[in-house]
Amino acid sequence: MLETAGLDLHVGDVTDAESLAGAGQNVEVAYYLVHAMAGGEGFAEREETGALNFARMARREGVKRVIYLGGLGEESKSKHLSSRHKTARILAAEGPPLTYFRAAMVVGAGSESYRTLRYLVRRLPVMIGPSWLRIDTQPIGIDATIAYLLRAPEVPESEGREVQIGGPDVLSYSEMLDRMALAMGMRPRQKVPVPFITPWLSALWLGLVTPVDVKVARPLVEGLTTATVVTDPSGAKPFGISPESFDEALRRALVEEEK
Repeated sequence: MLETAGLDLHVGDVTDAESLAGAGQNVEVAYYLVHAMAGGEGFAEREETGALNFARMARREGVKRVIYLGGLGEESKSKHLSSRHKTARILAAEGPPLTYFRAAMVVGAGSESYRTLRYLVRRLPVMIGPSWLRIDTQPIGIDATIAYLLRAPEVPESEGREVQIGGPDVLSYSEMLDRMALAMGMRPRQKVPVPFITPWLSALWLGLVTPVDVKVARPLVEGLTTATVVTDPSGAKPFGISPESFDEALRRALVEEEK
């Protein structure tokens, strides 16, 4: 445990239960924002272990609430989405009361999904068009996402339940690419339909034309084959938050990158 700027910093590894001892002492609300895709194969197993260790530590040490940010969409064949949902189930079953936020793409300057859109538009005048470009999603800006997370402890209705969050726009990935181009002052890119491109080939393609690690790109692309839209807005209503449009979220992200 280190003390810095009036804060106690506990350094640990969620896959190492012993390293978490003491992390939950005198903590009322804990945010669990751990994803393990960057580690490559076996990320789902690491996420399961991490969630179990964290949940048990939080319950044992008296944490009152855990807040977790996962993904929208059905589990289907996506290990990425399935792992998010399983993490939530473990946290809920083994730990303190859980607020499970579910979001699709979070649009912000540091988001891998956002960066992928930007690099595709910037580097490719013509793109191959896999079938997943036609799948609907409901992106949300980073500012609104953080507002939901911060407000959760003040919203008693969110305790012990799922909260689906999304922006006002439901768009296909193809439409998002076009809007990204316009936000960057460029013409929308031509897309050549290639329906037989698999998620595996799509991930390799993204790895070639963007700086996104293939270990991250593959599970992300697998998740793109499933619609990720809000199906139950009731959990978000008590928060009273009105997320910005996709175009406004893009504008803010581009401005942030220029700083």
